[in-house]
Amino acid sequence: MARRPLRRVAATLALIVGLTACGPANGGSGEAPPPATTPPPTGSAPQSVLYVTNERGGTVTVIDPVTLTPLTTVKLGKRPRGIAVSPDRTQVFVALSGSPIAGPGVDEKTLPPADKGADGIGVVDTRTHTLVRVLRAGSDPESVALSKDGARAFIANEDTAQASVVELADGRVSETFKVGEEPEGIAVSPDGQQLWVTSEDAGAVYVIDLAAHKVVASTDVGPRPRSIAFLSDGSRAYIPSENGATLAVVDARALRLTKTVALGEGMRPMGVVMAPDGSQLYISTGRSRMVLILDTATDQVVGSVDVGPRPWGIAVSPDGKTLFTANGPSNDVSVIDIASRQVTKKIPVGDGPWGLAFVERPPL
Repeated sequence: MARRPLRRVAATLALIVGLTACGPANGGSGEAPPPATTPPPTGSAPQSVLYVTNERGGTVTVIDPVTLTPLTTVKLGKRPRGIAVSPDRTQVFVALSGSPIAGPGVDEKTLPPADKGADGIGVVDTRTHTLVRVLRAGSDPESVALSKDGARAFIANEDTAQASVVELADGRVSETFKVGEEPEGIAVSPDGQQLWVTSEDAGAVYVIDLAAHKVVASTDVGPRPRSIAFLSDGSRAYIPSENGATLAVVDARALRLTKTVALGEGMRPMGVVMAPDGSQLYISTGRSRMVLILDTATDQVVGSVDVGPRPWGIAVSPDGKTLFTANGPSNDVSVIDIASRQVTKKIPVGDGPWGLAFVERPPL
């Protein structure tokens, strides 16, 4: 449960009682939320917060980005990874998976069987920092994105090579699209008309026309593509290739690869996030420890910062001054001052931080 003002405790208790009395909040596709791990705080809520999914810990940590301290930790379920914020900023959606963790080089035949009952999308209320709903969204969800109107969630189902569409009004899976094996990155185009999904196995990005309800393009972008970021005008998409040490630049209107940027020998690019003004792209590099800074005017790397062991998730503050990375092995989040290109602090979080999402304070 989140740290929140005492005046909201009664309202939150009423919500929990209501959910218990009425059953699952999504008409049979959800389950009761588990208890939170820390008590609520007193005082005023911060203007914005940073959510961090902890894959091994089964939790999400909520951080005050001003004081750079954790506010609370919320229990979610097994393997929380990808995270997305609703357009109205009132909810956070987190991909949960009962599939066992398999690191690089692990023989999956030696792993225990998947717990398919743990697969789902956890929905967290950002005003109370409580888990209020778990959606069933296909097998082994890894990443999640939201439609522009907030009515649908889009899920990358890693072990079934598909993308699922979930209607949030009733929790129903309304459509599935076949994409390449091991889909991971998933993003909605800035105009809201397309869904982009990367396939680690195929080394490609698949583009789904949401109005036409079909896959309209598949573009090779390099081995093991991990994530997607767009310029705000929708003209270009940037997709990192972890095993190729490159960044694919895709003409998002013509749906074709226009450039491949070499990121340097030994680089393992993973997460990407665009600066609010679109002038720079920030790239986490996993086992390479670095965040790379790309000038989008020239598509050239103009700087780098050593942020710690295996940064994956990456987020930028709304004012564009600060970066944050989730560092899985060290169970912390690095805080990077962009102007000086220096790590200014490391914030302890849960076990195995994976994904990050900034939430500006939602309306009351």
